[in-house]
Amino acid sequence: MSLSRFLVKRSLQGLFVIWGVITVVFGLRFISPGDPANVLLPPDVDPEVRAEVIAELGLNEPLYVQYWDFISGIPLGDLGFSLVTRTPVTARVLAKLPATLELAIAATIVAIVIAIPLGVISATRRHQPADYGATVFSLVGISTPNFWLGVMLIIVLAVQFDLFPTSQRPIGVDGIVLLFASGSLGEAVDGLTTWLWHITLPAITLGTYFTALITRLTRSGMLDQLGQTYVRASRAKGLPETLVRYKHALRNTLIPIITVIGLQLGTLIGGAVITEAVFAWPGLGTLIINSINARDWPVLQGSLIVVAVGFVLVNILVDALYAYVNPQVAYD
Repeated sequence: MSLSRFLVKRSLQGLFVIWGVITVVFGLRFISPGDPANVLLPPDVDPEVRAEVIAELGLNEPLYVQYWDFISGIPLGDLGFSLVTRTPVTARVLAKLPATLELAIAATIVAIVIAIPLGVISATRRHQPADYGATVFSLVGISTPNFWLGVMLIIVLAVQFDLFPTSQRPIGVDGIVLLFASGSLGEAVDGLTTWLWHITLPAITLGTYFTALITRLTRSGMLDQLGQTYVRASRAKGLPETLVRYKHALRNTLIPIITVIGLQLGTLIGGAVITEAVFAWPGLGTLIINSINARDWPVLQGSLIVVAVGFVLVNILVDALYAYVNPQVAYD
């Protein structure tokens, strides 16, 4: 099977997954307690007014009609209207999406920059203090809850030492790009500094588990590769140890790591809810929590659908990248 057919197959499978998520998300509203009309109306509203609102929302239609109305607009980007603000859900979700993507990508970068060198050092210095330290770090990172770590970072680094802000996102990457494009170099640099200052603690909080996971995966992969015949042959040829470790052993170790990074990036996009709540980061996580509290079902449904689409797209991209890095992968 060629790469193009492989990607088409993965895309079709992804569409099926998205359809399943949309169906489940649609059904959540009907198995959850409460009436969406209560969001808009006071408890003592006149029954006739209540009936008119329900009819306007289409809640009096048969289930299959509501399902078709819900699903037919999604391919066109129509996710409905918020029950609270009466604004398009698509616009609200897309306005929050950049903040979540920034946080997820920043957490991934933190994990990669720390985990891969740490995993290599741990593997090449097996049973030495550096290896034991990396192992302890991995165990602590995997065992530490994100919400607790976020609160501790705020208390220590933000409150006690005043090194970082506790919350908010004054500027995003899109604003920084616009400043650079407009020629305001000084303001763009200031904006970039501000952005880094505000995203550091949330990125560390979200990326800690990921960092520990990649560290352990890199260590085990490097140990496996360093024991292979081609490594011994390279050393026998007199190749420098640095070249053997980083060009040959690490390169082969990165193949499964790429898959895990891609899968975890999709998970980070959907799993940033708690971190965003702790740091008041204005992303999809905050929007999801607010919509749950307000029982704003269209916003909640739209947010979950966008997260699912992002997860599927990341998986397809990882499959393509994996096949590119390792041409021996079978397209099945």
